[in-house]
Amino acid sequence: MKKIGSLLILCALALLVSGCAIGGDVVRVTDVTAKADKGLGQKELARLAEIKGTEQKGKNGSGLSQVIKETPNYTLTEYLRLHPEAINPAAMDYKVGGYDTLDIMVYEEADLSRQGVRVSPDGQITFPLIGRVQVGDLTASEIERRVANKLAQGQFLNNAHVSVTVSGYNSRKFMVLGPVNQPGTYPLKAQERVLDAISKAGGIDFQQGGNELMIVRTLSPDRAAEKKVVIRISLPALLNEGDQASNLLLLDKDLLYFPKVKHFYILGQVQKPGSFPYHGKNISLVEAISMAGGFTELASRNRTRIVRLEGEKELLIEVKVDAIPRAGKKGQDVTIAPGDVIIVPESFF
Repeated sequence: MKKIGSLLILCALALLVSGCAIGGDVVRVTDVTAKADKGLGQKELARLAEIKGTEQKGKNGSGLSQVIKETPNYTLTEYLRLHPEAINPAAMDYKVGGYDTLDIMVYEEADLSRQGVRVSPDGQITFPLIGRVQVGDLTASEIERRVANKLAQGQFLNNAHVSVTVSGYNSRKFMVLGPVNQPGTYPLKAQERVLDAISKAGGIDFQQGGNELMIVRTLSPDRAAEKKVVIRISLPALLNEGDQASNLLLLDKDLLYFPKVKHFYILGQVQKPGSFPYHGKNISLVEAISMAGGFTELASRNRTRIVRLEGEKELLIEVKVDAIPRAGKKGQDVTIAPGDVIIVPESFF
C-alpha cells in the first residue's frame, strides 16, 4: 500500500510540474500588441514593421481590389449555373462592332465582293447597290443574311449566297493584369478563351502568382442593365487537370486578374526565418514552424506569438506550442491566415 501511495504522489507531482511548465490556456487571443515584439533583435523589429506596413497596404486594397470586393463573386460552377450559355460557342459567337473590318463575298456577282470593309463607329457599313447597312452587334452569319435580304428587297439579286469574314478585330477588347509576363489590353477575336488570353500575355509568372484567376466580367455592356460579376477559376484545374469548363470563352471588356500569391511570415528563433507562400491550403502553426525548419535551441517555444491584422484591428495570438501535441490538445493548433507574422522569441535562460 505504501508503494502504491508513493507512486500516486509521484504522479500527482509530475502532473503539477507539467502544468506549471505549460500552464493556463494553450492559445490566448488579445487585442493588445505591445508584447508582440518582445525577444526580437533590431533587424527583426525592422522587418516586423515593414511586413505590417505592406500587409496593411494590401488589406486597404487598390481600386481593382475594391471593385472585386464590392462585386458579386461566383465560383465557376455557380456562374455556369446562372449563365449556361457561357460554354455554348454558338451563343457566344463574335459580334461585330465599330472599327472592325469585314471581307464580304457575293458568289453570284464577284464584282459586288469587297475586302477590308470598315465598320463605322456607329456600327454601319456601305455596300454596293444597297448603301448603308447596320451591322453592329451582329454575328458574321447574321450579316450574311442581312446583306442577302437587302439585295433581294432592292430586286438586285435574289437568293444571293453571301459570305462574311471578320478580317480585322478592333472593336472588342479584354485586359490581363497581375503577375503575367506581358500585362495589358488585347483585341478580342472570335471564339477566344482564357488559355488564349494567357498565351497572348506571355504566360503566368508562377513565382509571384497564386492558384486563382478572377475574371471581372461586364454583363449587358453599354446598356441600362449593365452590371459586373467576378468569376473565380482554379488555375490548377485549368492548367493541370484539363478542366475544359474552366477555359471560358471570353467576352468584350473581360478583365482577367491573376492575384499575387499571399504569404505568411516567421521571425525569430527558427532555423529558416522568412516569408512563405500561402496557396489557400489550411496550414497549422506547427506545420508552419516545420516549414521553417523547426525551432532553434534558443527558442522560447511556449511564448510563440502570431500577429494578425483583421481590418483595422491588430490581434496578438499567444500559443504554448509544446502543449499542442499532447493528448487532447491537437485541436487547439492555430490555423495560419495569409499575412500572419509568427514570432518565436529567444529564451531568457
